[in-house]
Amino acid sequence: MKELWEQRFANEEYMYGKEPNEFLKAELENITPMKALFIGDGEGRNSVYAAKIGWQVEANDWSENAKIKALKWARENNVSINYNIVDFENMKLDPESYDLIVLIYIHVDAPLREKLHSMVISALKKDGRIILEAYDKDQLKYNSGGPKTLDLLYSLEEIYTDFNDLEIIKFSKETVTLSEGKIHQGKSSVIRYVGHKK
Repeated sequence: MKELWEQRFANEEYMYGKEPNEFLKAELENITPMKALFIGDGEGRNSVYAAKIGWQVEANDWSENAKIKALKWARENNVSINYNIVDFENMKLDPESYDLIVLIYIHVDAPLREKLHSMVISALKKDGRIILEAYDKDQLKYNSGGPKTLDLLYSLEEIYTDFNDLEIIKFSKETVTLSEGKIHQGKSSVIRYVGHKK
């Protein structure tokens, strides 16, 4: 897995573009900036945007190449992000450490997804939020990005079950047109979720 992402991010081009995810951007407008964690943030388009609007940002990913590009993008925007290389299988998060945790297109198999989502809930502070956007299983109909394996795509039922302990603020399956760099382009089936830890 790590090798795949190192290859993808080896190019100088920002493969998912430099603009933040539109759903995330809209949601951040409704939240007072505090401390956020961006899991699997790749080349930094989302974490750098959050830092620009006042968030204290931590980010992580598998890929050293992604980190290099993310920190370069942060410097170009005159912001600072704390970016760590992680193995998601063995990642540890301190309980009740973040006001916001962001998961944008983090696709892993079911056992790791359940473990990761459970850890994320634990790592949220009281009144913290999770923002998630991911491809639904219907994404297999489209050639606009995402895994080509059903097991790595998500369903509303899986997301609902994983985050059952949280209050739902927004939760939907939508067909949208993505324009995020070279990788996410065109009609797409996505799940959008915002949860609140009471």
